[in-house]
Amino acid sequence: MISEGKEKVYSILKDLNIEYTRHEHKAVFTVDEANALDINLPGKHCKNLFLRNRKGNIHYLLVIEDHKRVDLKNLAKEIGSTPLSVASEERLLKHLALTPGSVTPFGLINDEQREVEVLIDKDLADGDYVNFHPNVNTSTLTISYKDFEKFLKWCGNKVRVVLV
Repeated sequence: MISEGKEKVYSILKDLNIEYTRHEHKAVFTVDEANALDINLPGKHCKNLFLRNRKGNIHYLLVIEDHKRVDLKNLAKEIGSTPLSVASEERLLKHLALTPGSVTPFGLINDEQREVEVLIDKDLADGDYVNFHPNVNTSTLTISYKDFEKFLKWCGNKVRVVLV
């Protein structure tokens, strides 16, 4: 399933005429492990958090710069949500067909009901390029921010820009 997800990402990017640079590397599970790799990735380095509201009936994918810390209480206020927490592995697998360490906006291709709301760090839009895993944590794709927006539009999920 995981390797199929990776190939599905490449296929969709090709169909959308989105250019990318692929960087293969050992599996990484945290931002610190990714930053320790000897790879020069242009653009903004991102981390992605899969969150849920208190009831667990609303899920969010938060995409932020990798060095930022998130105050979930303030974020919940900003988006008008009940308290937020990191969603379970089971929820991550159910909604995005991803596993921990591989959380990425490209997982939205598996959210056919468009239930996950995407929250984008305002500061990401300031950059030319962003970097994400292609649904597996053994490679990273660099794409332009403009193409990232094109991908999100294609997915059809609700997207909001937030101040993190």
